[in-house]
Amino acid sequence: MTWVNFASLFNGMDRPKMMIDLSIIALSESISKPGNYALILEDVVGKRRIPLIIGASEAQAIAVAMEKMQPLRPFTHDLFYQTLKQTGVSMKEAIITRVQDEIFYANISLLTSSGESFTLDARPSDAIALAVRFNCPLRATAEVVDVSGYFVDDKTRDKKGSYAEYTLAELEELLAKIIKKEDYESAARVRDAIDRRMGLK
Repeated sequence: MTWVNFASLFNGMDRPKMMIDLSIIALSESISKPGNYALILEDVVGKRRIPLIIGASEAQAIAVAMEKMQPLRPFTHDLFYQTLKQTGVSMKEAIITRVQDEIFYANISLLTSSGESFTLDARPSDAIALAVRFNCPLRATAEVVDVSGYFVDDKTRDKKGSYAEYTLAELEELLAKIIKKEDYESAARVRDAIDRRMGLK
């Protein structure tokens, strides 16, 4: 019997990237960046969370689609969605492909009525807004989840009581949870950590 070395089949070509399905679990105002919003995504299997800071208009576009609201006039994402549908193009998936210097990158995979598929570069917020409208999968590469994902109960403070292990978006999510529990003493400490991170203290 002849054994095939499957790894050798990928020599000289790009290896397929493992994709992880994501879901949207929270969308709230950003405390550290007024006018922006914190969008929290979660790995549906491993339950790791990925925080994104997005603009107000993109947050509104996502929220409107999630709540199935009908605005008086179509948003830009609604116009693009209707244009694609009217021309026989569907969206297969939105993928967060990489993160570099805390900036996330994404693309959308589209399929024409004739079966031709193609990919477009997109901001993650725009890709997500369209994915919600098309009700198609939202995914990220395993590398993105490994680099940016975190477990909710996996963060611990050091002996000085700082929150050095948290990203700014994670601190904002933590603050929102603590305030909801009305633990204002802890909330004050987290808010101080956010202010220090922003250079306000």
